[in-house]
Amino acid sequence: MADLRVVGDGLRVGVRAVVYAGVGGGALLAIVTVGSVLGPMVALELYTPPVAAWWTVFTAITVQGVPFLLLGTVVSAAIGAFVPQRVFKRLLPRSPALAVPVAGAAGVVLPGCECASVPVAGSLMRRGVAPAAALAFLLSAPAINPVVLVATSIAFPGQPEMVAGRFVASLVTAVVMGWLWARFGKERWLRLPQRPRRDDANGGAGAFVVGLQHDFLHAGGFLVVGAAAAATFNSVVPRAALDLFTDSPWLSVLLLAVLAVVLCVCSEADAFVAASLSGFSPTARLAFMVVGPMVDLKLVALQTGTFGRAFALRFSSVTWVVAVVSSAVVGWWLL
Repeated sequence: MADLRVVGDGLRVGVRAVVYAGVGGGALLAIVTVGSVLGPMVALELYTPPVAAWWTVFTAITVQGVPFLLLGTVVSAAIGAFVPQRVFKRLLPRSPALAVPVAGAAGVVLPGCECASVPVAGSLMRRGVAPAAALAFLLSAPAINPVVLVATSIAFPGQPEMVAGRFVASLVTAVVMGWLWARFGKERWLRLPQRPRRDDANGGAGAFVVGLQHDFLHAGGFLVVGAAAAATFNSVVPRAALDLFTDSPWLSVLLLAVLAVVLCVCSEADAFVAASLSGFSPTARLAFMVVGPMVDLKLVALQTGTFGRAFALRFSSVTWVVAVVSSAVVGWWLL
């Protein structure tokens, strides 16, 4: 009952806390709004189609990612402020080998994108969850939640095997990466951000506000950096160069796996992009949908800001390889 009262207090202060956090997060939202409004105007003033295209992609990625980033930071702050550490010890097995698949399967309950999963995983680690389990949740949450699976079924009507393939390949990738981290990961590679502490008469409510402000502003800057990198790639690489790979089924898998990294399409929308790539094989399109929610430029930037560059480079590169292999095997089996 005490835990329920704590959660109830969290829900009552949630709206007020989000408003308070909006004061601190207003700067980032103002930048996004000004960029989305003034960006096209600047592009028109310069009369250069590449600049206009860059602003369009940059604004789309940033505006698309901010709501889910806010969702993730709200969940992260709530976990840190209101959920006792003993709750996680009861829910997850003590053995990392068993905790990893449980945490990976738990990703189905968070209807968000990759922007939301990073701060949540960081909060889980701070609350005592084994890093291997938290990382499995980080990878699975944006890939196997109900919103993503329903969107995939709509994008590929009459093809339930594509939905099943995405679910299986994504879950396998998340669990394998969790196990790999449990076996080979080193503590010095992983840097957990330290939130500022503040004494507040409201107790958990004050901690919730501080955590939300800190996480949203901290991660938001890296979201903008990742969006800028993706927009630059879209503007520099000609589409004609990509058509050279469509004739080879295996090269097309690698190509779409790379495109998933640089295009930074939200996991709720990437199925529709994959469905539009009709010139590529089903396995290649599956790879696009499996890799994207786990490894893209904005996600690498968010991981760098949250866990450190040493972690992000190692974890993202290995995740990409595992996701591609998993997609190829599952695609050969189901598609």
